[in-house]
Amino acid sequence: MPETNYTLPVGADTRIRHYHRTQARRVVEFIVQLEIAVANEWKPVIRYDTAHGFAHIDRYNLRGRAKKERLVLTFSEALTRAERDIKQNWSVYRERFLRRMAMTAAEKKMIENQNRQGFAPPAIYV
Repeated sequence: MPETNYTLPVGADTRIRHYHRTQARRVVEFIVQLEIAVANEWKPVIRYDTAHGFAHIDRYNLRGRAKKERLVLTFSEALTRAERDIKQNWSVYRERFLRRMAMTAAEKKMIENQNRQGFAPPAIYV
């Protein structure tokens, strides 16, 4: 079964992870996830996937808790929507996530300094 797997940096501290598997030209499994590096750790912000046997969106907070929204789409349609949505709106999702974070002033300053200094986020594991 063919698989596609890649990570796309979209900002100094932000990346999109993409994985999908096909069988007979049909998408049978996928994950498209936006992640942000916070305090040297990758945190999920939003994820489209097919875990649990159905396509859905998970929207995360800093504690790693997710709100799940079921998608009434085929896996192929959901994958297309995921790619388009995250690529077009990653900066909005990033800003919203950071605003919701209960960070101290010191943590906010650390992230800003990392971005100015060309922060090298943790290694990418796919």
